[in-house]
Amino acid sequence: MNTNKNEKFNAITETRDGVNIVYLSGELDLSVAPDFRLVMEPLVEESGQDLIINLRDLKYIDSTGIGILLSILKARHGMESRFTVQEVPPQIQKLFDLTGIAKFFVPQENSQ
Repeated sequence: MNTNKNEKFNAITETRDGVNIVYLSGELDLSVAPDFRLVMEPLVEESGQDLIINLRDLKYIDSTGIGILLSILKARHGMESRFTVQEVPPQIQKLFDLTGIAKFFVPQENSQ
């Protein structure tokens, strides 16, 4: 398990049964975008493994964070590799709905 800790943002990664899972917590915005990209870059490139981002503990996301998620989606689609989002909090789901990106991030229930 890998952890990227910041005072206001945290990304914890784990690999389970050939699936890379990233648990986000706190606030994903412009100030932490470089940290998030560093965590995600090697995982996005692993085309042989599914990638799941769990947003259960994410409190806030801005347009920069949404842009990063969209770039991950695009990269994974280009590699024909699976990418899903789990446990989207209501306030973030509302933002996804309002911006029209919800259809690209069809939430998957946590199967733990």
